Amino acid sequence: MKTVYLSLGSNVGEREEHLAAAIEAFAAHGLNVTRRSSIYSTQPVDFETQGWFLNCVVEAETDLMPRQLLRAIRQIETGIGCRKRVRRGPRAIDIDILLCGSSIIRAPELEVPHPRMAERRFVLVPLAEIAPTVRHPVKNKTIAELLAETSDRSAVRIWNPEHQQGARAVRAREQST
Repeated sequence: MKTVYLSLGSNVGEREEHLAAAIEAFAAHGLNVTRRSSIYSTQPVDFETQGWFLNCVVEAETDLMPRQLLRAIRQIETGIGCRKRVRRGPRAIDIDILLCGSSIIRAPELEVPHPRMAERRFVLVPLAEIAPTVRHPVKNKTIAELLAETSDRSAVRIWNPEHQQGARAVRAREQST
């Protein structure tokens, strides 16, 4: 068994439900989730003219080899309805392999560790919540160190669904008057 870290994001439809469905599907695809970060509301980066994401990170144990893991993730994404029409654009679910044990993989279809994880607060904040002392196998720094050093200043906030529902209700009342 090896420990893997996966980043999940959704900014289309029932975002929180998409994250939950993906995490639930992991067991049927050979992944035993051992830890899960909080859910964060995150500002889009790169392709900024889209809705905010909900993101989280999970730690899981698996016997899957990295390419098998990638195939399993793609099946889960397809099952939830992921259609990546625009590169880094809106999607129901996006799952990325961040770390796969201490493996370093450079192939056209898969790079591990994820090549941009050290530049993304929406990855580093939830990953640091559950694995601050894990070392990046290429940069040889802990996740906490990478988070402290990143130049990304995009907004990453703990998701509070009750607050969001209350804000929607206030807007709906304001619009009806």
